[in-house]
Amino acid sequence: MSNFLNRLNQGVLLGDGAIGTLLYQRGQPLNASYDALNLQHPEIVSQLHRDYLDAGAHLIETNTFGANRIKLEKFGLAQKTVDINKHGAQLALEVACGRGAFVAGSVGPLSADPSSLSTQTKDSAYREQLEALVSEGVDALFLETFNRLDELAFVLRIARSLGNTPIIASLSFGDDGHTADGLRINEAFSRLKEAGADVVGLNCHFGPTIAEKLLEELIVRPGDLISIYPNAGRPYFYEGRYIYHSTPSYFADFAPKLIAQGARLIGGCCGTTPETIAAMARVLPGLKPVESKQGLIVPPSRISPSLKPAAPRTKSLLELSREKPIIVTELDPPKSLSLDKLLEGAQALKQAGTDFVTLADNSLAILRVSNMAAGFLVKEKTGAEPLIHLACRDKNLIGLQSELMGLHALGIDHVLALTGDPAKVGDHQEATSVYDVNSVGLIRMIKRLNEGFAANGRDLKTKTQFVIGCAFNPNARNLDSQVRKLEDKLEAGAQFVMTQPIFDPVLAKVTHEKTKGLGVPVLVGVMPLLNSRNAEFLHNEVPGIIIPEMTRDRLRGKEGAQANAEGLAISRELCDAVLDCFNGIYLITPLMRYDLTVELSRYVREHVRRPKVPLRHFDNISVD
Repeated sequence: MSNFLNRLNQGVLLGDGAIGTLLYQRGQPLNASYDALNLQHPEIVSQLHRDYLDAGAHLIETNTFGANRIKLEKFGLAQKTVDINKHGAQLALEVACGRGAFVAGSVGPLSADPSSLSTQTKDSAYREQLEALVSEGVDALFLETFNRLDELAFVLRIARSLGNTPIIASLSFGDDGHTADGLRINEAFSRLKEAGADVVGLNCHFGPTIAEKLLEELIVRPGDLISIYPNAGRPYFYEGRYIYHSTPSYFADFAPKLIAQGARLIGGCCGTTPETIAAMARVLPGLKPVESKQGLIVPPSRISPSLKPAAPRTKSLLELSREKPIIVTELDPPKSLSLDKLLEGAQALKQAGTDFVTLADNSLAILRVSNMAAGFLVKEKTGAEPLIHLACRDKNLIGLQSELMGLHALGIDHVLALTGDPAKVGDHQEATSVYDVNSVGLIRMIKRLNEGFAANGRDLKTKTQFVIGCAFNPNARNLDSQVRKLEDKLEAGAQFVMTQPIFDPVLAKVTHEKTKGLGVPVLVGVMPLLNSRNAEFLHNEVPGIIIPEMTRDRLRGKEGAQANAEGLAISRELCDAVLDCFNGIYLITPLMRYDLTVELSRYVREHVRRPKVPLRHFDNISVD
């Protein structure tokens, strides 16, 4: 057994406090790579370690929490991943040498949504960091701030494969006592121990009050080694800086309570300082860890949320696709404040046979009226059913979920999950893109809401009932690659597909051959061309759109009504080709010329028969 584990088995061990928030408090800029300070300003990192040891800590962590290739790449530092980790370990080991203290190599999650990364990418990134830390001889590996058990278990298996270095595996629980994948503390800790963790614990997100509450539920057995690193409460924003309110003495008052609930390794996370650790050091002498205790029994809520979903409000797209060809027509919310034309268009489309009016989410990163507000007004004033695009560009994880909860409250149940065009290509180039998740992560998040839980595992007390769509580009040069991406989206929870517009009838048949085995409705895009200038612009300047030269030739020399008529003729031919293969179509209104998509809606309803291809591949779609 290692010296570190021997010491922990003998009694309570005091860890250090926060690194990131302390560096920020000491003047480091918020949006910089703190891990890079190991190379750029090692004296700052060494002083921080000394301050924690002087305060009474006997275990310090390396300044490497975010030192993985994925995070460092954002700062142009991916090629220095190994050096940053090695220097981080060396700095901590040099300071701890001769002081009887231990050093743990800190490893955090790769990103806000690691599930969006391939297994190979994650394995390579975690392994690179872990190997660098182990090679320098750290006393333990501290895998911390993981809010999903499955992700922590993934890292834990890699760490365990690298040898016998002790592993501390620490989860971040929601306020309601769940991990983001829905487990409570006893089951989560049991699985971590089975996966090879020497110490199991919890850290971050919560302050000492919730930490005590979480540990009250924990069953402690002889031999269990438990760690606890709470935050210093929640921060507030004051005069341009984040400030933590709780005092060192308040934090230290909880130390005996946490030890009484089973903690052996105790330290602090965000907002804690050397002063916090010094206050804890004064109250720890004489405190003995508990060898065993019973946990507080909590009624299970992991299997299903408290309430069942409300009854369906209208027939879903999935249900309608079994009865007739589906027509989804896109109308862009306006760039100005008047919605009159949008509502007129939605009304006309509904009367022409459109089943769903779909509204983009600031498409091409150009400012428009909120599509949630526009969708609600479309539904209320015209009776047309809205299908809302939701992009990851403009909102973080909280904002995306809040938007979805709002859609549910408004009775809007159809969404198209998109990554979204980057902000810099739009009309507000100073705006920033968020991208906490991509479209696959967003689909998983919506599916989780349909199960009754937020992304952090919080029980929402009822289930949303979203019908989840995803995008597909049939114009891509490597269509097989696009199909593989589509399969990832369907595996994540997508239930129907909407494509970029096509302008070649042959492409409808090719797309059908590539997607017919997927088992979901595919709505192929058709967009009327206005004239030759419009066609050339789309072909040459808009990503994801290819218009054959033969089609562009048909519009050359035609203007006004003549060009519109030719554009409609091309679109009718495309509609025929699409509906020979698919039981639905996605009509895209160009520049709010809804008169054109009204005409196409009528054409589809009046002149196109049900497709000849069998539709039994839709039968496995759940509409619950």
